[in-house]
Amino acid sequence: MATRAAPPDVGNHAAEPGCRAVLERSLRGFTGAGYDKGRPPFVQAAWFAVLNLVFVKWWFPARWRPAVLRVFGARIGRRVRIRRGVRVHWPWRLDVGDDVWIGEGAWLLNLEQITIGSDVCVSQGALLCTGSHQHRSPTFEFDNGPIRLEPGSWVAARAVVLRGVTVGRGAVVGASAVAHRDVTPGAVVMAGAAA
Repeated sequence: MATRAAPPDVGNHAAEPGCRAVLERSLRGFTGAGYDKGRPPFVQAAWFAVLNLVFVKWWFPARWRPAVLRVFGARIGRRVRIRRGVRVHWPWRLDVGDDVWIGEGAWLLNLEQITIGSDVCVSQGALLCTGSHQHRSPTFEFDNGPIRLEPGSWVAARAVVLRGVTVGRGAVVGASAVAHRDVTPGAVVMAGAAA
């Protein structure tokens, strides 16, 4: 008759040197306290309908995308190019300068303000994520923060810029890199060397 190995000790290791106490999470208790979506539910619903039925589609003319964002409260400069598949969570929390390119499949998850300066390129599949959670909160409450891309910066293909980060003037967040803290002007962050 085979014997089963005892399960690993999953008790509280707080007393052991070098170990942290494990936080018991209770997502059921999440309140979202302090987060304001910025517009009433009917405007949110209208935006999600336009976003998913028209805005992201290949057949929707690129020259109309800035105008549609403006209708929903975004501030969009001149000569802005927004390719197909771009997702913007809340247009009213988006401020874009002149001569900006936003590539196919980019996702602007702007629970908080995203400000994009002039002459900025956000390449294909990039993610600008202003949302996060308090990792020490048992109910995983929000820990959001704005993102700022200063003029002339570049967020390359599949790069990620996280909440609270400013990418400085002329800086580059390279392909597949993650910027989790401010990037100084002119700096280059490469994948595997996260900032």
